[in-house]
Amino acid sequence: MMDDKKPRRRRNPFDDILDEDFFQGFGSDFTKMHDHINHIMRDMFRNFDDIESRDMAPGKGYVYGFSMRTGPDGKPIVNEFGNVPRMMEGGQVPPEREPLIDVLDGKDEITVIAELPGVDRQDIDLNADSASLSIDVGGSDRRYHKHLKLPAEIMSDDVKASYKNGVLEVKLKRARPAEKKKNKIKVD
Repeated sequence: MMDDKKPRRRRNPFDDILDEDFFQGFGSDFTKMHDHINHIMRDMFRNFDDIESRDMAPGKGYVYGFSMRTGPDGKPIVNEFGNVPRMMEGGQVPPEREPLIDVLDGKDEITVIAELPGVDRQDIDLNADSASLSIDVGGSDRRYHKHLKLPAEIMSDDVKASYKNGVLEVKLKRARPAEKKKNKIKVD
């Protein structure tokens, strides 16, 4: 006697836990997060064949990630980082990565923390003006670039930066209302 069995679908261990009903119990923010993660996964798998078929230099890879935090208004803020553009437009991957950045907005100063693993301190180039900070890393196997609009105006001539164990920390003093200037920053 022959069984007419349908081929079994490969079971995902998260199917029982992370189904759509799970997120609906937590409100719209979790539903949005669930939709965003699904969108990222669909894009990643849709483009996987293109990525796999391209010639990749040995030791060179693609980096993509995101961080999620709650903004001051209570809404989620999703920051993407890496060297893979959101939709892999034209299959072009920029040579530099976008570092993971955290901006801490304090009363007297703004602190920017950037993860820059695998680079030498002398390869880090920082520039600031009263409203923004640019981080550029070149000259090593890993290249990074990020231009940040700061949450408040700063005194660009009163900035301290340090780099230790792959983490760059930049402390920027808040400006008094009339100051606007652009200065180069030395990294310790």
